[in-house]
Amino acid sequence: MSRALSPLSVPYRVVERGGSIVFTAVILFSGASAAFGPAGGLVGVLLVGLALLALVAYEVTYYRRFEYDLDADTLDIRSGVISRRNREIPIRRIQNVDISRNVVQRLLGIAAVDFETAGGSETEASLRFVAFEEAKRLQGEIGRLKRAGGESGTTSEGEAVEAPTAEELFALSPRELALVGALSFDVRIPGLLFVLLSGSVPAMSSMAPAGPGPILVAVGLLTAAVGVLLVSWLAGAAVAVLNYYDFRLTQVEDELQYERGLLRRYDGSIPLDKVQTLTVVDDPLKRYFGYASLRIETAGYAPGDSGSEAAVPLATRERVFALANRIEPVGSPTFSRPPKRVRRRYAVRYLLALGGVVALLYGVDWLSGGALPWPPYTPVPLALLAPVAAHYKWRHRGYWLGPDHVVTRNGFLRRRIQIVPYYRIQTVIDSRTLFQRRWGVATVTADTAGSRSLVGDDAAAVDVDESVADDLRAALPTRLRKALAARRGWVDEAGDVRGGATTDGRGDASTDSDGAPSA
Repeated sequence: MSRALSPLSVPYRVVERGGSIVFTAVILFSGASAAFGPAGGLVGVLLVGLALLALVAYEVTYYRRFEYDLDADTLDIRSGVISRRNREIPIRRIQNVDISRNVVQRLLGIAAVDFETAGGSETEASLRFVAFEEAKRLQGEIGRLKRAGGESGTTSEGEAVEAPTAEELFALSPRELALVGALSFDVRIPGLLFVLLSGSVPAMSSMAPAGPGPILVAVGLLTAAVGVLLVSWLAGAAVAVLNYYDFRLTQVEDELQYERGLLRRYDGSIPLDKVQTLTVVDDPLKRYFGYASLRIETAGYAPGDSGSEAAVPLATRERVFALANRIEPVGSPTFSRPPKRVRRRYAVRYLLALGGVVALLYGVDWLSGGALPWPPYTPVPLALLAPVAAHYKWRHRGYWLGPDHVVTRNGFLRRRIQIVPYYRIQTVIDSRTLFQRRWGVATVTADTAGSRSLVGDDAAAVDVDESVADDLRAALPTRLRKALAARRGWVDEAGDVRGGATTDGRGDASTDSDGAPSA
């Protein structure tokens, strides 16, 4: 049976788009007054009135001509005011059903529904807007149809459907929400402040006392740095609290469902059978206090691109890894680090970057006639930190080949431990830049079907020895074939592949002398 959008979507969409009408009204009033004299105001009112009537007529027509129908196999959507568009979305291709509601929409009892499909970088279809109860029905019904393989006919109106049992896996307490805010930091703020304030340096330097001493310069730099860090922390804390207010994660059979948000409420689903990558994320502050976050990426949808940004925004490392093992039983990885010589490579890179900054400061100082309030060589002492930074960069990199998963670890300021089942690997990429070849290292990437793959955020063993890279490039496709064969029932009791799959064996998890358990 075909269904329509909520009638309240008409006035809401009119008001939502009415902002542009108000802006246009100001221009029309000013233009009409100049063109028609005293009668210009009346002409402007008439033009604005006609624009509002056209908008209302369009939205009413859009509402009357928008229909959707959910059956056992497809979600059918028919829409269009001027040109008609009919879409049939197979139920099996729908990966996520995400529901979002802002404050006004919650007061009206309506919600926006987005349908994400496998392999799509954009939302496949949207309903703007339906009753919240209808949105939850669609979310639950699509999940149930996928689990049942589309063999049930319970979508007809009035037919009762037994609700599956929901198990709460995680709920963010007020204390944990406060920690989410306290441990959040918006890394975009320093760059934004630099761009906004860089033009004011000459003006501020002209107001400074003549010939400021090194102590005054140091105090000024320290004050500016503390101010930037404070603003970045406050911005990150505010965004985190608004995003993760009343966060809950539940499991309904083989699907995860989450709810979160204060000003804008999100309700989303994550099918467990479509999980591509699990990522445990932390930073030095979270590691110090023993906390981490868990992110989940599915085939057509990466958390962070739409409703969900994390499966667990913040919890103790034990809880995070327990949940990760519940989704993908990976065990306790023991990582193999890159060869120790790459620490020198990282130190050289940092020194070259520092040299570029000093050269840039000298250029700015020369072009501005010495207007910089500090000597251009001020950052030079940071060179002493290059070996330390290089060591920590090396220490927090590594890879592990488990029985059923490849696990990689990268990053110090934002460390990511990425867990990929072998059967989810799409492509194994061996890349060796000119500089890597000079150091005898390479990067091996396990590319998946997730949408974050498009921005190069796949699991990667970075700067491993060339011989190790050759072994990984050979081992990963072998383990992929055997994992696929096992899922399709092509492996016998002895572990050998039968019939339509071939493999040259499956190696054991290995570590080299540099390997060490995760910190």
